[in-house]
Amino acid sequence: MKSLKFFIVFLLIAFVGCADKKENSKSKSNYSKKTTETPVKNAVPASKRVDLTSKGVGPITSVTLDEVINKDMASHGAEVYQKMCTACHKVEKKHIGPSPIGILERRTPEWVMNMILNPEQMVKEDALARDLLIEFNGSPMANQNLTEEDARAVLEYFRTL
Repeated sequence: MKSLKFFIVFLLIAFVGCADKKENSKSKSNYSKKTTETPVKNAVPASKRVDLTSKGVGPITSVTLDEVINKDMASHGAEVYQKMCTACHKVEKKHIGPSPIGILERRTPEWVMNMILNPEQMVKEDALARDLLIEFNGSPMANQNLTEEDARAVLEYFRTL
């Protein structure tokens, strides 16, 4: 009788021990699952992406750039840029917003002017402007209420960088 009780206790312990191992192996398998889904993201940040076709959204539909840079206009643009833009944009590096160096190698003149003149609508309706907003931590570009003449002068200044 004593050996029968011992045998039953032994079986119960063995059964409980095996049940714990099965449960542990199930929980371990949950952790080792690998997801096959990969998030789809653009490999190139918006500030480096090249789009020389989009004109953006806003009042500017056509800009003609002369072969030669208009030094007076560029000088005026540099003054406007210094006064209105340097709180967020640094020429030599990324800051709160992107550096303007090489912007006309990546964007059309119309897109640049529309972003200067119409940043709110650009972020709402232009995918690239939205991507820039995300890249720069949700810091929207402030509308400085520049005139088209001032925005064109800033664009001419960008050509000198």
